[in-house]
Amino acid sequence: MTNRIAFQGEPGAYSHQACKAARPGMEALPCRTFEDVIEAVRCGEADLAMLPVENSTYGRVADIHHLLPESGLHIIDEAFLRVHISLLALPGTALDQVRQAMSHPVLLGQCRGFLRQHGIRTITGADTAGSAAEVARRGDPSLAALAAPLAAEIYGLDRLADQIEDRQNNTTRFLIMAPIPDHSRRAEQMLTSFVFRVRNIPAALYKAMGGFATNGVNMTKLESYMVDGVFTATQFYADIEGHPDDANVRRALEELGYFSSMLKVLGTYPADPLRESQRMPAE
Repeated sequence: MTNRIAFQGEPGAYSHQACKAARPGMEALPCRTFEDVIEAVRCGEADLAMLPVENSTYGRVADIHHLLPESGLHIIDEAFLRVHISLLALPGTALDQVRQAMSHPVLLGQCRGFLRQHGIRTITGADTAGSAAEVARRGDPSLAALAAPLAAEIYGLDRLADQIEDRQNNTTRFLIMAPIPDHSRRAEQMLTSFVFRVRNIPAALYKAMGGFATNGVNMTKLESYMVDGVFTATQFYADIEGHPDDANVRRALEELGYFSSMLKVLGTYPADPLRESQRMPAE
């Protein structure tokens, strides 16, 4: 055991912050790509992988659903992280000295109101933590970075303003993955994630989904994506509430299997407590 959890990005990235929040006793291992994160766990450099899968503002993280089924890893937890954005500058800098702010384009687009109010122009950076590192390296008090509060600690910067994002409910969902599955019932509310391909028969998807409705299983996510660049090869990713040992979930998955040419469970894990706050209110 290495007691390490791998993440994609530079130290101080939001994925790094998610590691510290979800696994505070583990050492966070930065990796260049998502593939590198998975490989770090496969080869034993890290025990766990922290992978972002979706954001409440920008939707699905590109390519991640292609990687999960082939990773050889299993989902053992989910972690929701509120994306709070800070304006970071050199120590001793006053807010009115800042003329430009650097960050990843996604973050720049989430602080338009604050930047416009203070007359701050934007500069595109490779990523959030990397922008903080660049501000520290340049030593220019007129340049600031938009990043996670954690980046200020790592790169020795001052937080001139916190929680400057336009949307206060902006949240990223992460999956924590391990080489060995954990199907133990560790919480009252469990989730199960899986991928599948339907058989080439009329109304196969409709029939495959019918088992979840008739057995009272709530499906919280269903997404489709092409496989191998072929329009006729569509794979589906789904999250459902419940455990495969639950009678209704077992029946629904059996019915899904009948209409599917491939079905692979990616993991069964507890729902993050913040999940409830992300539900849309009933009309």
